[in-house]
Amino acid sequence: MATSSRLLVASRTFADSRVHDSSATSPRGSVGRVRVVGSLATAEKNVLAGRPSWSCGGGSGFLGGGVKALRIPVGGKVEFAAAKGRRAGGCCEASLDALIFDCDGVILESEDLHRRAYNLTFEHFNVKCGSKLVDWDTEFYDVLQNTIGGGKPKMRWYFARNGWPTSSLFETAPESEADQSTLIDSLQDWKTEKYKDLIRSGAEPRPGVLELMDEARSMGIKLAVCSAATKSSVVFCLTNLLGKERFEQLDCFLAGDDVKNKKPDPSIYKVAAEKLGANPGRCLVVEDSVIGLQAALGAGMTCVISYTSSTSKQDFAGASASYPNLGGVSLTELIKVVDSAPAVL
Repeated sequence: MATSSRLLVASRTFADSRVHDSSATSPRGSVGRVRVVGSLATAEKNVLAGRPSWSCGGGSGFLGGGVKALRIPVGGKVEFAAAKGRRAGGCCEASLDALIFDCDGVILESEDLHRRAYNLTFEHFNVKCGSKLVDWDTEFYDVLQNTIGGGKPKMRWYFARNGWPTSSLFETAPESEADQSTLIDSLQDWKTEKYKDLIRSGAEPRPGVLELMDEARSMGIKLAVCSAATKSSVVFCLTNLLGKERFEQLDCFLAGDDVKNKKPDPSIYKVAAEKLGANPGRCLVVEDSVIGLQAALGAGMTCVISYTSSTSKQDFAGASASYPNLGGVSLTELIKVVDSAPAVL
């Protein structure tokens, strides 16, 4: 539907750094005739009024790269001209198709909650390797969770190296693949419920996450969450931390159950790109660990790190940026990261 509006397109690629104004009545997203109306500095001060601008890099469109574009409906509020990665006003193409979050460690600093839930599970089922009750301390779990992705693979890896355990589920250590899988599945199911109990006790999202999601949504950029954890666990976590409305508005949600191979295998991010209809090279992943970083890069995506206390000392070579958390990080800043990132091969 056509709307009466004025589209400001501020481009630093012009020698005079002027702001160009299309004041013709036109459909949402079209430019129309353009004329100079003022300086870029004035426009940013008076028109943007401190609000984040939509930006895209590269040289696409007749205005070239470095473009900022805002639509100002007559008598209405400022709204972004871009919609879900399509061309904004015909002048340029969005440099970011999708923003993709890991869950554990990124949305929620959850690793210690997982560790506690595992230990409660081992205690409940009297899981013993030899004569010793299995108990994962903080130092060991920091190494484990940064080595093996997914809950079931963690236990399988541990038992393969320390001997399959006895338990109230199996009086003798399971020897067949079927019995070992039954043990792992039963422990994981109970652990998931204990983890949910810990979430209910008052867990909160990490700084900046909700703000970035809302900013991306307002700019028409697709949103996804890709977690190696069990689906029921992640759904519960996201519903509680993001709220039902934000969770249901995700354009894609994948959990460890949805792919055969867990991170660092890139499968989950490759599947996400397909479901989103997004170019992997125009997707930005937020991860907290080397495992997640490897998965994102393996899928051909740009990755930034929001590290936690347990991952802060990892070598994040290949990440385009690294933050202690996302508090104060704007989407404009992240788009610039994507614009400046080298192609991921």
